[in-house]
Amino acid sequence: MVKKGLIRKMGIVLIGIIVFIILAITALFIISGIFKESTYLEPWEKDYTQQFDDPRIQLAAHGLLAANGHNMQPWKIRLDKADPMVFYLYADSDRLTNEVDPFARQLMISQGTFLEYVDIAGDKLGYELRIELFPQGNYDEQELAESMKTTPVAKITLNKTTLQDTPLYNNMFLPDTNRAPYQSAKLTSDQINELENINTADNMFIKIFQDKEDKEKLGSYAIKGACVEADVNRVMKESEIIFRANEYQKNKYRYGFSVEGQGTSGIMKHLMQGLVTLFPSLNNGKAASNMFIQSTRTSVDNTPAYAMIITKNNTREDQVKSGMLYSKLILAARQQGFVMQPLSQILEEYPEMNELYSGIHLTYTPDGGTIQMLVRLGKPTKEVPPSMRRDVMDLIIKE
Repeated sequence: MVKKGLIRKMGIVLIGIIVFIILAITALFIISGIFKESTYLEPWEKDYTQQFDDPRIQLAAHGLLAANGHNMQPWKIRLDKADPMVFYLYADSDRLTNEVDPFARQLMISQGTFLEYVDIAGDKLGYELRIELFPQGNYDEQELAESMKTTPVAKITLNKTTLQDTPLYNNMFLPDTNRAPYQSAKLTSDQINELENINTADNMFIKIFQDKEDKEKLGSYAIKGACVEADVNRVMKESEIIFRANEYQKNKYRYGFSVEGQGTSGIMKHLMQGLVTLFPSLNNGKAASNMFIQSTRTSVDNTPAYAMIITKNNTREDQVKSGMLYSKLILAARQQGFVMQPLSQILEEYPEMNELYSGIHLTYTPDGGTIQMLVRLGKPTKEVPPSMRRDVMDLIIKE
């Protein structure tokens, strides 16, 4: 009798534990927002642009999908009132990330990624675009944030033409960054040549590295850069502020970081979101620093190749054009079945990174020049979910 009673009690305890676990998981799902509609993903739908009659807004909605620093989506659009075939792109200085990007170089690259997507979309929609960079002159660098509000990055003029089928168009609707491990297969010589030769500008070039020595050097630089960044509290804090822990926050802000950035999806995404919402310390401070370093190590250990975009000079126009080239590289790589992930830490220009920044430039640009982008490149082991995007109408300057 005693044994049966003990078994009965153990059974009750086990049932209680199971019920508790089920309730806890259910609570995490609810906190995560599992039943919330993901409006922040609407711009990724191909029919999203069809709700707009103005072709300029349709084009801007395509640009919205472009890669951009910290997923800040730092773009503003002014529609020309006098000419319905003209609009202007401005850098959104309210979305500067001053700690990690003190000279706004990454912000300007993000202007270029936007413009290239707009240009490719123009072909698909039946418009030939003329893109004029800095049509009203350069920024006042001494008052940069204010100058960005009044000085456009580009004037875009639409000219109606015949529809053109562009093979890169569909790739715009795929995530631009994949942080998961890559397959070990190297690129063929033909694949390297094709990617390196998508550039047509004289003052910049793409270089792909996959030999053992360069892979070790660049991997080491990437890990060292991550270690430096993880130890700079103000930089890590800047990233923490724009982390969106759950579906409610993602729908509210529609920019910044989220758990999808590490490739987490499905049930695990909601479990992680619930946990991070309940226990924010899981994603800040020492825990966030350690996770960042470990994820960089994992990335480096599973990378068959790296690519750089290098410019001879480092003017604002060079930075924008390197962003345009980066978008071309993303889309052309996708066409070959490759994905990419920027390893931007080593190229950031705050004081603590100076030594590593100088080191990689001395190694890879000994005759001068600026490495605008460093990315890992390879065939994915898995596809990753798209990141948050704002509503295109939030980009339009209200006048």
